[in-house]
Amino acid sequence: MRESINQDAIKQDFMVFFAEGNEGVGAVREVTDESISVYVENCGEFLVPLTAVKSVHDQKVVVDPDQVSQTLLRAVAHAHDAEDPKLAG
Repeated sequence: MRESINQDAIKQDFMVFFAEGNEGVGAVREVTDESISVYVENCGEFLVPLTAVKSVHDQKVVVDPDQVSQTLLRAVAHAHDAEDPKLAG
């Protein structure tokens, strides 16, 4: 069973991940009593219910991808499509 997450532990600009050790999927923009707003590069903001948050530590928020919208999952899959692969850095 997942432990209760204290929303006060989540701060604006914390990075959001789907799993430990994976690439970040976005950044927290706002925290409410029921959700966090996550900004995904080139795609905009998405609401993630606090019930989807698995852990918060080291300025990271780990969320369960099975508990977020399909729209968010698709956005994350295409967040870097507009980047030029010829540019290094």
